[in-house]
Amino acid sequence: MEWQFMLLLFFGGLAILMVSGMPIAMAFMTLDVIFMFWLWGGDVGLELFSLTLFSSVSSFTFLPIPLFILMGEVMFATDIAPKMLDTLDKLLGRIPGRLGLLAVGGGTLFAALTGTSIASVATLGTSLTPEMEKRGYKKTMSLGPILGAGGLAIMIPPSSLAVLYGGIAEISVGKVLIAIIIPGLLMAALYAAYIIIRCMLQPSLAPAYDILSIALAKKLVGFAVYVLPLAMIIFLVVGVIFAGIATPTEAAATGALGCFILAAGYGRMTWKLVKISVANTLKTTGMLFLIIAGSVAFSQILAFSGSTEGLVAMAKDLPLKPIHIVIAALAIVLFLGMFISVTAIILITVPLFNPVITSLGFDPIWFAVLMLIAIEVGVTSPPFGLSLFVMKAVAPPGTTLEDCYWAALPFIGCDLLAIILIIIFPKVALWLPGIM
Repeated sequence: MEWQFMLLLFFGGLAILMVSGMPIAMAFMTLDVIFMFWLWGGDVGLELFSLTLFSSVSSFTFLPIPLFILMGEVMFATDIAPKMLDTLDKLLGRIPGRLGLLAVGGGTLFAALTGTSIASVATLGTSLTPEMEKRGYKKTMSLGPILGAGGLAIMIPPSSLAVLYGGIAEISVGKVLIAIIIPGLLMAALYAAYIIIRCMLQPSLAPAYDILSIALAKKLVGFAVYVLPLAMIIFLVVGVIFAGIATPTEAAATGALGCFILAAGYGRMTWKLVKISVANTLKTTGMLFLIIAGSVAFSQILAFSGSTEGLVAMAKDLPLKPIHIVIAALAIVLFLGMFISVTAIILITVPLFNPVITSLGFDPIWFAVLMLIAIEVGVTSPPFGLSLFVMKAVAPPGTTLEDCYWAALPFIGCDLLAIILIIIFPKVALWLPGIM
């Protein structure tokens, strides 16, 4: 059977199951069982599938995922983020779009602690949006910075999606985690530049207001108590990987331990917190590991059916420059992001795209960074970006989904600009992993 027809059958069946309401992980599992039974001739296929399930989720590569999720759960449950935001607020002066910049700065720091975009949007939205509304900020400037900053959790370690991508693509997870740092900071800088320039041109979007004068000593104490200790967590995750002291798995373990120590230092450590954090981590990890198992089985089906080899050959024969194929792949991811979840996008696209991109001579770490930014755009893309619905849920009464859509668009534009810059200047993504 031609590999094109096999792919059409697979994705046609996937679309039908997803439309029926079946979760993406279970839809993939169902199709994996059917196709392995068919292609490998019955019981042999089912035996191979059972072995695939065990070997995929028992891989040491994916161990950082539950530990990174646990870090986020502990930070979220201890309610440290509001204290951090309050401290950063006191450090900012009278600058255009002050609270919008606070959202970007807080989101960047929070991303380095949780790795979960939904948690970032929920926390920032709950803490900052009511204050922005009270200060007269327009919806564009009260919702947009939070939506943009929330997505940074994908682009700044610890990022569970970066680990998931690296494991499924079978590339260095450590290098992917280090490679996303500068692009993530670049995106934050673009958000900040947009906020300042837009507020200078249209001051009515973010009216200036009087700020209480706070003694420098009090500011420094707040910084030392609520911001500086977070640098320890960042070092325990990112620093030890970059310095070659620890593997990503070991770094995830030290980061999780650091979060518990920090929670204890703030007097927030209780058995109830531990129980809630571990329970939520197990729920999320179970879902992600189902996705991983489905993806690995899907990769085996692609290889056995000749689809991987066929896609590579077709890409090489296309009358396009290799960079145009990269752009087309990113465009597909951006389109999928409007409709399905980020984990589903990784599950569907990485086994298809990675062999093609590698065969064209591109660095898979560079492409991973581009893919993760494109996937991050999906979190805030209308009509079904998950962050949009979270923002709507935590925003003040009267906020509509349409308000969230319009507020997100300028920050999606910043993300697309970041993609263009990284395509033109690959060193933005490759310099840090190159000096590890």
